[in-house]
Amino acid sequence: MELFTPDFGLVFWMFVAFAVLLFVLYKWGWPVIVKTIDSRADLIDKGVEYAQNAKEQLDKAREQSEAYLAEARNQQADMLREAERIKTKIIDDARSAAQVEARKVMDAAKQSIEQERKEAQQQFRNEVSNFALDIASKVVRNQLQNPESQSKLVNSLLDEMETNN
Repeated sequence: MELFTPDFGLVFWMFVAFAVLLFVLYKWGWPVIVKTIDSRADLIDKGVEYAQNAKEQLDKAREQSEAYLAEARNQQADMLREAERIKTKIIDDARSAAQVEARKVMDAAKQSIEQERKEAQQQFRNEVSNFALDIASKVVRNQLQNPESQSKLVNSLLDEMETNN
């Protein structure tokens, strides 16, 4: 049972040792511990502040990037609209130029056709004239073989000349 009930001297010296240890810790240990804890708390506070600043900067950077992206999208949309407008203008210009060129080709073709038609008519007239002359010369030859027919033809020609004058 002595183990469980300590002696007064033992308790006294334990109390003195505890008081000395407490005094030593209070005098030299506790300030170091407090200083270390304070510096650690300052370091943690600075880390939190740095994290908050970093978060704010990240948020600002994110906002700026979103603004840049929105601006880039707007510029892209503007460029696409401008490209579409230019494409439409080029197509319209090409269509107009093609229509003008087609009109020129059509007018040239019409003139060419008209010229060919006139030449064909002239050629046809010339051939008809040549046939008519050939036929007339054959008829006249047949009629002029007979002297009576010759005099009749000459008289009729003279009569026609007199009536025209």
